[in-house]
Amino acid sequence: MTATRVADPVGQTLAAPSGFLRDTLTVAGRALRAVPRDLEAVVPPVLIAIFFFVVNIATFERLTEAAAGGFDYTAFQMPTAILLGVTGVSRAPAVVLDVQNKYLDRMLLTPVRRTSILVGHMLADVAVAGALTLPIVALGFALGVRFETGLVGFVAYVAIVAFWALAFAGFGYAIALKTGNPAAVNSSFMLFFPFLFLTTSYVPRDQLTGWLDTVAGLNPVTYILAGMRSLGQQGWEWRTLGEALLAIGLVATLSMWMCFAALRGRVNQN
Repeated sequence: MTATRVADPVGQTLAAPSGFLRDTLTVAGRALRAVPRDLEAVVPPVLIAIFFFVVNIATFERLTEAAAGGFDYTAFQMPTAILLGVTGVSRAPAVVLDVQNKYLDRMLLTPVRRTSILVGHMLADVAVAGALTLPIVALGFALGVRFETGLVGFVAYVAIVAFWALAFAGFGYAIALKTGNPAAVNSSFMLFFPFLFLTTSYVPRDQLTGWLDTVAGLNPVTYILAGMRSLGQQGWEWRTLGEALLAIGLVATLSMWMCFAALRGRVNQN
């Protein structure tokens, strides 16, 4: 977003574009610097996720492990807690503030690349999602969870979480740019609740029956959870990981189309 200064033929000093990468990193840096001033947007979701993680283990661990010998319910529950903690946490509310105080309009008067505005915020979201994963994983390690795939698997695990958080964040950005309404953006997380609970959030899929098994088979979160669990409990199951990435890609395709379309609409208003 930083621009150089050039002179036009009549002697006026104009701003020149500084390049997509520099614009993107500038926007991302601004978004990340704002995170410590907006901890109420990132800390409560993680605390809630940790709370449900601990409660669910205390409630179902004996029941599930008694029904299936050798089943590690703590490792099984950890991906559910992580997705609960990171999904919907994005800088979309900050974009709403930029819309309301006209900062976004002022940005659009500069040579900044329009796509850098969104991509920069999304880079910040990836970093925040990765950071929010760590305290839940640390608790899982303290409770005895171990990764069958080692350090490389752990990195892949965090990457899946970050990509999912990014894919879902597109919906929040679409709402933010389209409406400029903070309440609408905050309620976007409610979109995720059916995805999380109509899936294998509490028990393996082979324990689901009837309509819930059918819905879980159509739910992309089912495959994301399976991919994460495979890294922690089974090892490198490439088909399962591929299905997880495909599920994330399908959601991302829809959400990115929506948010970039909303950005084009916002640009055309100026």
